[in-house]
Amino acid sequence: MKLQMMITMSDNSRGSMLMVGSMAAFALEDMLIKSAASTVPIGLILAIFGVGGTLIFILLTWRSGDAIFHPFILSPPVLVRASCEVVGRLTFALAITLTSLSSASAILQATPLVVVFAAAFIFGEHVCPKRWVAIICGFVGVLLIIRPGFDSFEPASLFAMIATLGFAGRDLATRATSPLLTNMQLGIYGFFILIPTGLIMWWYSKVPVQLNLAASAQILGAIIFGVIAYYALTVAMRIGEVSVVSPFRYTRLLFAILLGMLVFGETLDMITVIGSLIIMLSGGYILLQRRGKQIKVIIS
Repeated sequence: MKLQMMITMSDNSRGSMLMVGSMAAFALEDMLIKSAASTVPIGLILAIFGVGGTLIFILLTWRSGDAIFHPFILSPPVLVRASCEVVGRLTFALAITLTSLSSASAILQATPLVVVFAAAFIFGEHVCPKRWVAIICGFVGVLLIIRPGFDSFEPASLFAMIATLGFAGRDLATRATSPLLTNMQLGIYGFFILIPTGLIMWWYSKVPVQLNLAASAQILGAIIFGVIAYYALTVAMRIGEVSVVSPFRYTRLLFAILLGMLVFGETLDMITVIGSLIIMLSGGYILLQRRGKQIKVIIS
């Protein structure tokens, strides 16, 4: 019997802390975008956000000595990833703008469940019956939050569901991209595509600009926290075991609820709380089960 310690406990601890920090930064990014959207058209916010993120990732890529424009930039997986990035970011920005930050973030936590569901059909990955039950339970949790057919149903909450599909598609497309592309290069292309998309959306909406000092600071803060979150997430997934650090993704919901209460005065009803817990438990179960399988493989 051979026990291989591929990753030390300190690596997993640092990876977990980085994941928590990443989720906190993502929640702050969402909060600042929602705040700025009260006076600035969401299309313009996305365009400026794209410009800032693109420039920062170009700088990081240049400092690492990698090419800014890689030959694989026009490969199908990269193009699909960019399209899904647009769908995810655009619809989630609309979701947090038109609905509460807490409920939109809760629905977004179903992304890992969608990834597992889609991977079974796209990549032919085996999904055992227990994981199918967990996926179904997670989707039930989403329905409890949205509550279609009831008086409390908000049509705008469907944007959060579409965002979940978009981000899940982005994650799946990332797996299919060439390993020769670095995360920083993917960051450039992911942020760049937001520029024309945001500008087109702004032009189509014909909403006048009210870009005051407060809104400018909020958008700048969203860019900074967005890049920090992306970088911390990348490092966390590289230095720690995926099955160990991934469950800490769900701390994003806790940060979103806290910011929603403190900044926007949001409240959660019991059904939304129950739906959120079901989503978190379902996703956590799938991740822990995958970790258990990995441990058995290593020990054997």
